[in-house]
Amino acid sequence: MDFFGQADTQIFLFFNGMHTDYLDRFMMVFTGRFVWVPMYAALLYAVLRNCTARKAVATVFCIVLAIVLADQFCGHLLRPAVGRLRPANPDNPLSELAVIVNGYRGGTYGFPSCHAANSFALAVFTALLVRSRRVAAFIIIWAVVNSYSRLYLGVHYPGDLFVGAVFGSIFGALCFGLSDIIAPSSQYSDRPLWRYLRTSDAVMLAGIAIVAGIAVYSLVT
Repeated sequence: MDFFGQADTQIFLFFNGMHTDYLDRFMMVFTGRFVWVPMYAALLYAVLRNCTARKAVATVFCIVLAIVLADQFCGHLLRPAVGRLRPANPDNPLSELAVIVNGYRGGTYGFPSCHAANSFALAVFTALLVRSRRVAAFIIIWAVVNSYSRLYLGVHYPGDLFVGAVFGSIFGALCFGLSDIIAPSSQYSDRPLWRYLRTSDAVMLAGIAIVAGIAVYSLVT
């Protein structure tokens, strides 16, 4: 355990130390919750567009359930039980070495990361739901970068993110299976909008547009 703890710390210090003013601004916006609302709305559109009423209700319910279970399990069960201080927490001696952006330090405990858990719960559920490799690849990459932003900002160790991602993925997969029991996947059929794009691509396109907006905003501010 000492070896893994030391490795976790060294990996954290290595990646957390790689900062630029531009990335500071970019990651602070990227890690936000509400900036991704258009992408969530695009996912809801894809579900409503391609599912029967029963399948749509089951899918939306189970997506919300996956995120709630991941968040509550990691944030309210594991965190108090483990009690691992965030690297940016002033009570953690490591905080003197951590690079903090705009004074942001997060809460007290950070193991596991709810940000990673929630992101991967949504990403895995979406990847299993849509019938598009490119959308699945995009949403998984989004979850990875969203998780990495927490390390960059100094509020999570890599181990926090890894464990959060594992639990989030498990809850995402389990809740997708539940939605399939409630309403079989045969009721989902992604209808092409035109020759090369599918309805589920709206999720990817909305996400790319948001990333582009964050990139421009970070450049001009």
